[in-house]
Amino acid sequence: MKKHSISRQLSMLSIAAGFYLGGCADPPKSSIPPSEPSLGPAPAVSPDTPRLRRLTQTQYRNALSDMFGADLVLPVSLEPDVREEGFQSIGASSTSISPRGVEQYEDAAYDVAEQIAEWPDRLSSWMDCSVDDTITPTCAEALASSLGRRAWRRPLEAAEVARIAEIITLIEADSGDAATGVTYGIAAILMDPRFLYRVELGVEDASGVRTLTALERASRLSFLLWNSIPDEVLLSAAEAGTLATPEGLAAEAERMLDDERSRHGIRTFFTELLQLDLLDSLSKDPLVIPQASPELGPAARAETLAVLESIIFDEDADFRTALTTRQTFIERRLAAIYGVAAPSVDEAAWTELPTDSGRRGILGHASFLMLNAHNSTSSATLRGKFVRERLLCQLMPPPPADVDTSIPEPDASAPTLRDRVAVHLEDPSCAGCHQLMDPIGLGFENFDAIGRWRVSEADAIIDASGELDGVAFEDAWEMASAIGRHESFGPCLARNLYQ
Repeated sequence: MKKHSISRQLSMLSIAAGFYLGGCADPPKSSIPPSEPSLGPAPAVSPDTPRLRRLTQTQYRNALSDMFGADLVLPVSLEPDVREEGFQSIGASSTSISPRGVEQYEDAAYDVAEQIAEWPDRLSSWMDCSVDDTITPTCAEALASSLGRRAWRRPLEAAEVARIAEIITLIEADSGDAATGVTYGIAAILMDPRFLYRVELGVEDASGVRTLTALERASRLSFLLWNSIPDEVLLSAAEAGTLATPEGLAAEAERMLDDERSRHGIRTFFTELLQLDLLDSLSKDPLVIPQASPELGPAARAETLAVLESIIFDEDADFRTALTTRQTFIERRLAAIYGVAAPSVDEAAWTELPTDSGRRGILGHASFLMLNAHNSTSSATLRGKFVRERLLCQLMPPPPADVDTSIPEPDASAPTLRDRVAVHLEDPSCAGCHQLMDPIGLGFENFDAIGRWRVSEADAIIDASGELDGVAFEDAWEMASAIGRHESFGPCLARNLYQ
């Protein structure tokens, strides 16, 4: 793969955002209390108490595929992921495993182990002897050492190797079957917390600052770029001290970005950041919006991920291009929503939106516009809140419990949403937050609840102009450009990558 500037930007972000900060936990976001509406840049990332993170379902399955091959039959039933601040990766650090989850991980470990024990060619990658013969202590130790190193992302200590090897030999002796002993040994490795959790705690120096170890740094880099465990090359680089310098770390990041797995890792990151997985079950009022078919959400998700992947890996472009590009990837349903010609093929295809189109970039995608809208109407508050929180890292507090958050129905005196949200901006208990969200969201008012373009509402011309922290805009395209130039946009992306 050609190394483009955006790939180098991502590798530098991974260095700056995570590795020299040590093994610290998720940094706090800024919170804007209602009485203090003035904004500044997103605060710097700061260290915090390190926490263990349980592997997400995707990370768990990716790890198994990377260790044992893509043709492994992967577990289906696993402990559900939990979102925190919109990210499953953050939620993974604040949840324990339920009793039912323990059973699911045990079942999964034995199912995988049985497949490998019955798969001589695959098993030979981890041990020199055959399950057709008696497993010697030396062979059992070799399996424990090699597979344990990859699964736990570090070399095993002698006592750990001995414990797993003992399981293998004892079970073999008890059952009279070498394959059964190997099955129990592999399952023991896969059920261990050192596989199920990301152990990135760092070491503390005399001043109290924690720094990730070389192997922990390799693990964090791998989960960032591949959403999976490190490969042998990365583990060896960590042990050789290569990751101790910015140059060595950047070289490994470049190598990993050349791997197809990095595309999957970036897709997972943006799926969480933009909450695109919610599109799979999103529904709109079919009586008001009959075009909102069950297939529209997945198509919208595919569009946004394809555009982001192309910009990051295939174009020599600044990431801010994602906010203003006219290139998009649509199928016939989205083409109808966007008012452009459908692709000549049945599946999705690349399309360039007209130069006079008001739709540009990922904030003009149906994915963003559908997710941040109500069942049948647009929402200035939801769209503005998304921009503040997800793109600028400015956390908006929830409304007071006793405040009515509804807005009036349209009538002759207030036909457009801009007219109706004025109620929020006039109420002192609402204005502090809504004046930070609604003016941004109103910039998207030319798009309805599923992203169709419109110029009027209730026969009144829509005014999509506004201001973002002192920068005026006339429409959604100009606003997207202003977001890309905002002083918090770049730091927020780095912060979210770190988390």
